[in-house]
Amino acid sequence: MKKEDCYLLGKITRRHGLAGNVILKLDTDQPELYKKLDSIFVEINGLLVPFFVEKTSFSKLDALNIAFKNSSEALVDQSLGKNVYLPLTTLPKLTGKQFYYHEIIGYEIFDEHDKSCGIIRSVNDQTAQNYFVTNLEGKEVVIPLIKDWILEVDREERTIKMQLPEGLIDVFLVPSKKDE
Repeated sequence: MKKEDCYLLGKITRRHGLAGNVILKLDTDQPELYKKLDSIFVEINGLLVPFFVEKTSFSKLDALNIAFKNSSEALVDQSLGKNVYLPLTTLPKLTGKQFYYHEIIGYEIFDEHDKSCGIIRSVNDQTAQNYFVTNLEGKEVVIPLIKDWILEVDREERTIKMQLPEGLIDVFLVPSKKDE
């Protein structure tokens, strides 16, 4: 399994109890989708290694208590502090204006007047306000990811139509005049 064919589910943060269980801190808005896992991929030395799951239970709303099949001290030690991945094929298909961030890389954003706002290079979700990073006319443009601004997601055409505030794109494209 290659990392680019997977998505980050979370990170194994610590041991739980004496039976060889671990706590998986989930990085998701919908933890309930992961209450039943058969296997996970743990990143060890840059490789995704399959770990088979015997049992799971929620220890907190966003943390799973996992018991591995054929668990040993060495197996648990190997997994501690490591990122956990699942194949992209396990994600439910989204429709309408919903999308996964990895899915829309390469989509072109248009405003409500069908003017291009650039092609999405990445989505930053590490700040309080998530945002698209696009490339337009050779310049980096940052567009806040606000659900109410999204008018349409066209998966066939690989486009997103948004209602953007007037002048937002100009902030990145029009050179500023220095105060005198």
